[in-house]
Amino acid sequence: MYDGLVSRYINRRFSRPIARALQHTPATPNQVTVLSLAIAGIAFALFLLGYPVGAGLATQLSSIIDGVDGDLARLKGNASPFGSFFDAVADRYADGLVVLGLTVWAANQTVGALPWIAGFAALGGSFAVTYTRAMVHAVHRTMFDNGLASLATRDIRMLLVTVGAVTGLGIQTLLALALLTNIVVAVRVITAWRMLRS
Repeated sequence: MYDGLVSRYINRRFSRPIARALQHTPATPNQVTVLSLAIAGIAFALFLLGYPVGAGLATQLSSIIDGVDGDLARLKGNASPFGSFFDAVADRYADGLVVLGLTVWAANQTVGALPWIAGFAALGGSFAVTYTRAMVHAVHRTMFDNGLASLATRDIRMLLVTVGAVTGLGIQTLLALALLTNIVVAVRVITAWRMLRS
């Protein structure tokens, strides 16, 4: 599993100790996955209620907890293909909740359709970033691990939302997220075309 920059240097400092603390408890990796999704749901609700700081902090907490399930599975020796599959599916729902919540909050601050357009572009780009990695054959998957193609990973997107929410920059964060994700997708498509067309 590829760790983005935020996961590697920030999130893992918290998620690994949490996983070790849960190692000898009845908690399962799939339960942790559900918890991460539930916290994203709390972030969504806080955005809707107009509490962006709380929503931003919940978003980052969800991102940190998202790293616990895999570590816990390895520590308990019960890692499974289904666990990875379930985690990936739950992450997409969590992404949708966070970006939709951010969009609604930004729309309440900004007149016009721009927040909804930016929100759609940010959500589509977020899903496409994940999809491009999933669709690349395992032999070639590392071609997205360096340079511009490696940006816009989930951990980076969630930190961007957190910073934007805490600082009160709703529409600016949506626009940055939309631009970043879709630029990275374009770079990945070009990279894949160059390497896989033969």
